[in-house]
Amino acid sequence: MRTGTMIRAVLWDNDGLLLDSEALFFSLTKRFFAEAGIHLDEAYWGIEYLGNAKHSVQIARELGMAPDLAEKLLDRRNDAFVERIRHSVPLMPKVRETIEALRGQVRLGLVTGSPRDKVELMHGPAGLLDRFDVIVTDDDVSNPKPHPEPYLKALESLGLSPEECLAVEDSRRGLSSAYAAGIPCIVVPNALTKVQSFELAYAVEDDVSGVLKHLHARNRHSA
Repeated sequence: MRTGTMIRAVLWDNDGLLLDSEALFFSLTKRFFAEAGIHLDEAYWGIEYLGNAKHSVQIARELGMAPDLAEKLLDRRNDAFVERIRHSVPLMPKVRETIEALRGQVRLGLVTGSPRDKVELMHGPAGLLDRFDVIVTDDDVSNPKPHPEPYLKALESLGLSPEECLAVEDSRRGLSSAYAAGIPCIVVPNALTKVQSFELAYAVEDDVSGVLKHLHARNRHSA
């Protein structure tokens, strides 16, 4: 990050960072895998699915599930997940307070690999979507994270340079996307992603409120 550059926007991932949806998704996946007699390990999921961007069907096959069974089982898992997120999805710790503290200080963006319909379902009860100046979902890009396209699209929409933004992610996949776009990225690992390595991170924090100190420090030095 260049010295003297004010931070004008904070760009947020969604699943596992703002909302505890990754834990719900893993719990459902583990349950459906168990129906097929396959144990799904939390650390394995955290590294391969959340870190290395492997698809569920690829993981199912690697663990020995027959392709035809995997397809049917994962269709049922996906239906169960949509039904679950029609109800309240818990916010991660200190999310609401941090987002409210940032309002009026910087612009806010949501940059997520989830499709827009699922994002709107998950956020319905939380009421946070109207806090974001730009929302980039999987529907808006050809190349999802870890490709930089989602963040580049957010920068284009905001009319800002990478140096004027901070990204916040919970996984190495998201970190790689932000880093490739040239945006400094703060990582807030969750229970599933804490097994990953984050050597490219601008900082690693225990919860999202840690973003505030980095923003304030940067802008104080740039004033």
